[in-house]
Amino acid sequence: MVILGFDIPAALVPDVSLLETIVRGIVMYLAIFVLLRVVLRGRTSAVTVSDLLVLVLIADAAQNAMAADYMTITNGVVLVATIVVTSFTMDWLAFRFEWMRRFVHPEHKPLVVDGRVLRKTLNEELMTEEELMTQLRLNGVEDPAEVKAAYLEGNGEISVIKRSDSEHQGKGSKATAPAG
Repeated sequence: MVILGFDIPAALVPDVSLLETIVRGIVMYLAIFVLLRVVLRGRTSAVTVSDLLVLVLIADAAQNAMAADYMTITNGVVLVATIVVTSFTMDWLAFRFEWMRRFVHPEHKPLVVDGRVLRKTLNEELMTEEELMTQLRLNGVEDPAEVKAAYLEGNGEISVIKRSDSEHQGKGSKATAPAG
């Protein structure tokens, strides 16, 4: 049935098996998830132009592997639904099972402890000291000596716990007591 030049069956009847579309969607989602988790783990949550470019190129490169050159709306909707359901399933599994949680939502890693920068962790995460200092400044800290602890969180953000004034003064800082 063609209405105003629109071939409805050609647009809606799947031209690739729906099971194949689902399997391709799941496999590509998991493959891209693992690659991004491994490659981008040490990155802070700020998205750079380079990160955006990588994501766009991955999406384009993965499209053919996922789609098997489908032409119908039905295959497209099934593929998108498969990706969304797979994402939800990964989060559900992470909620229910500790082993999956550690993979999907990795634990935080210490970057600064008691004012001391942990260079070993920075090296493991491919983070420079300048990048760390940028994140500390964004959290209102000018000197690592002011930090009780700073962590690279599983989502890529850096959390900072500042020392109290008494802790900071007790570590030999140049801070002075308020005039009064």
